[in-house]
Amino acid sequence: MYSATFDYFRPKTLAQAAALLRKHRDSRILAGGHSLLPAMKLRLSSPRALVDLSAVKGLSGIQAKGKNLRIGAMTVHAEVASSAAVRKSCPLLAEAASMIGDLQVRNRGTIGGSLAHADPGADYPTVMLALEATIFAKGPRGERKVLAHRFFTDLFTTALKKGEILTSVLVPGCGKGTGGAYEKHRHPASSFAVVGVAAIVDVAGGRCRRVRLAVGGVTANPVRCSAAEAALTGQEPDEGSIESASRRVADAISDPLSDSYASGEFRTHLATVLAKRALQTAVERARG
Repeated sequence: MYSATFDYFRPKTLAQAAALLRKHRDSRILAGGHSLLPAMKLRLSSPRALVDLSAVKGLSGIQAKGKNLRIGAMTVHAEVASSAAVRKSCPLLAEAASMIGDLQVRNRGTIGGSLAHADPGADYPTVMLALEATIFAKGPRGERKVLAHRFFTDLFTTALKKGEILTSVLVPGCGKGTGGAYEKHRHPASSFAVVGVAAIVDVAGGRCRRVRLAVGGVTANPVRCSAAEAALTGQEPDEGSIESASRRVADAISDPLSDSYASGEFRTHLATVLAKRALQTAVERARG
């Protein structure tokens, strides 16, 4: 099937892109296009204009900001996965990026496009929630920053306002004594996460000083598993304590998604299993 007729624009500056969005009310931003273009071919989305950001300078690249990383919205997954700076400061993010789709998808899809699309099966939203990242956007009223836990608001819906363009994401680095891991159960056709789990554990003095655990793919938006985090915090991270914490993952899950591939019950079970694996790996990495 072919898409409906649309106008195509390829601005060279962010200001030009913003002006086009204001001028063409029924317009959509085109980043990597892996989600938007298939939806247009199926007539699930029929924008009258596309504003392609690929020629806008300053929207791609990775910069070290002290211990943190500033990643441009048009940075492709392959660059995130292979970046020496990301592997050093935030190996969890590089690991997750390397699991996205296939080689073609990783060389075309962008981090900003993935975050703005907010697919429940995407990998980045879950990881950004665990990392407590900050997402930056520019719109008619200037630049605005949104914390990851406030950015994803519903199924395929974010806190981006009309006319705003996601420009970059600030990712906190992981220091000594901190380990992270990302585990996912792939859909065999799309490689989207049927369930994805991101774990970050700070270990000091043989005990968990801080734990962050996020689950995606199970609900409309990724969720933090606060009960599981609390159960492991302050504990020696042995097999028993990790097992006990993993059993609390289901406490964070309500109204799980169901489809022809996986029921909500199965997704919830997978989240518990993958959380245990992610926590175990994160602890091993924290211990060096």
